[in-house]
Amino acid sequence: MHTVPVPLFFNPIAGRGRSGRSILQVVEMLSSLGINPVLVGSESVGDLETKVFGAVSAGTKRILVAGGDGSIHEVVNGILRSGETVELGVIPTGTGNDFAKACSIPVHWEDAVPLLAERIRTDTPAHPVDAGRMNDRYFANSAGIGFDAKVNKIAREIRWRIGDIVYLVAVFKGMIDGVITPHVTMRYSGHTVEGPITLASVSNGAWVGGMFHIAPMAINDDGALDLVFVEPVGRLRIIALLPKLMRGSHVDQPEITHSRVTQCQLTATAPVPSHLDGEVQPLQTHFEIELLQGALRLL
Repeated sequence: MHTVPVPLFFNPIAGRGRSGRSILQVVEMLSSLGINPVLVGSESVGDLETKVFGAVSAGTKRILVAGGDGSIHEVVNGILRSGETVELGVIPTGTGNDFAKACSIPVHWEDAVPLLAERIRTDTPAHPVDAGRMNDRYFANSAGIGFDAKVNKIAREIRWRIGDIVYLVAVFKGMIDGVITPHVTMRYSGHTVEGPITLASVSNGAWVGGMFHIAPMAINDDGALDLVFVEPVGRLRIIALLPKLMRGSHVDQPEITHSRVTQCQLTATAPVPSHLDGEVQPLQTHFEIELLQGALRLL
């Protein structure tokens, strides 16, 4: 039996309440498998990050998180802000679970928990996973600037319990008032691009929004991020590209550029929307993005 208590951080509203409804079952299963979880819940936006930062700074060396990409985003920021090395176990109970997919973790918690418990019981060495930083915030899976960030904001405002489909609904809602095409200057891998774009996505993992295979070539332990940016496109072209985007067959389209990067700078002429791991960021004009190789230790 693994009698040492291990904190289990969770956000009760993750996955539109799914995490809160399942957390007691998660605890029961972990306990039955010999793990001693101690629940630590989030009470507001940012609370999870604060509590993780406090626990890790006080010497906690292993933490678990049950939630979606938003919960993982807060936990990762708490860990990386602390500067400490921590083993992280992920139990996906969110909507998209993009980070879990990138880490080959089963997206159903009932399947993920036994595998995680086995690794803890056998003291399996944690696996190094890359992370990224945009300005003063960290991300585990992706950073998005432009139209996809607008879509993400809309998706977060939709309260329907429809799973990943919420992001597809948000795409169509986002096109109603037009597709934003901010004018930017972007520098990456010795290249400079200046002009309007529809979006720029810097991916550590292959998926965003649960159902969009935006960077099919991305592997989150390969020492690189994958930049995918789209030249200006209209509503009809977006609709035509959507099936390809969901299959991951869009990268060879003429409006789309892909590059492996370790850093990227983007400056817009006016404030533009952005997101990190699906978390809405303040409107900004300047973005400094860089890879943090092997910054996380995944159980």
